[in-house]
Amino acid sequence: MAAPSRKRPQTAKKRRPGGNPQKNRSAAPQAVAPATARDWIAAARLRTLPLAITPVLIGTGAATLVDERLHWVIALACLALAFALQIGVNYANDYSDGIRGTDDVRVGPGRLTGGRKAKPRTVLIVALAFFALAGLIGLALVIRTGQWWLLLVGAVCIAAAWFYTGGKRPYGYNAMGELFVFVFFGLVATLGTTWLQVLSLPQEAWFGAVAAGLLACAVLLANNLRDIDQDRLAGKRTLSVLIGRRATQVLFTLFVLIPFAIAVFLAFVYPIAWLTLIALLGGLAAILIVWTYRTPRELITALQVTSFTSVAYGALLFWAFAG
Repeated sequence: MAAPSRKRPQTAKKRRPGGNPQKNRSAAPQAVAPATARDWIAAARLRTLPLAITPVLIGTGAATLVDERLHWVIALACLALAFALQIGVNYANDYSDGIRGTDDVRVGPGRLTGGRKAKPRTVLIVALAFFALAGLIGLALVIRTGQWWLLLVGAVCIAAAWFYTGGKRPYGYNAMGELFVFVFFGLVATLGTTWLQVLSLPQEAWFGAVAAGLLACAVLLANNLRDIDQDRLAGKRTLSVLIGRRATQVLFTLFVLIPFAIAVFLAFVYPIAWLTLIALLGGLAAILIVWTYRTPRELITALQVTSFTSVAYGALLFWAFAG
């Protein structure tokens, strides 16, 4: 009598996890309290707003070299426009990173979308509302100055703000973030502020625009260095992920120091610019943190210090030009 055949038990096929590898998909979803007003304010990332102030200060100071009168209404409108764009892009990043799963596990402050504190659609609507506000302010500036071609520049700025992390191929996910930040937070913001006030671009405005752009890039580098491990796992190819920690530290140091080298050059013509070296103390502190940090959370301090260093630099350069 033949022995009964034994069938091998079928093993279940292993499935590859999708999305953010850091996300624990086996865990049951936990209830999350709805976003409070404090959460919405935190999501606006107010610590990044100094980057909107710096180019307006430098651009306005450069404008006084052409016309001694202070065009304060236009300057304040430029500042409001910069704030609206900055907050808009912060909410847009919250939305886009959240729906991609990039923010499922964060080192820094929590996010509305990634933290499930608010509906993605609500965060998107708020982002679009700030972009619309920026558009209205820009339109008012164009009507006031008669520079209608700037409408195209404004449209490009809003598009760049959205596609930083939005769309199918966001450039912020492909090591292009620093380049665009330099262009829009440095060149466009500073030179645009000067042009709207005096319809001219003295060479000092160009020097200041480069300095503002580099300091803004330094802030972004500190942020991306903090998130380098999470971004690498999530497939977000920032410049820091691409070049590694050591090269990021070197680049951060250059981005902080070069603006002060520019200020020293300008100080031979505008002696008050020597005072920008006071702001260098903050920059050196940020550099020290970036080179010696032990935990990613320490880089949040470096980010904040660099932001306020940028504002101090812009205020002192404004004084040098307008004084």
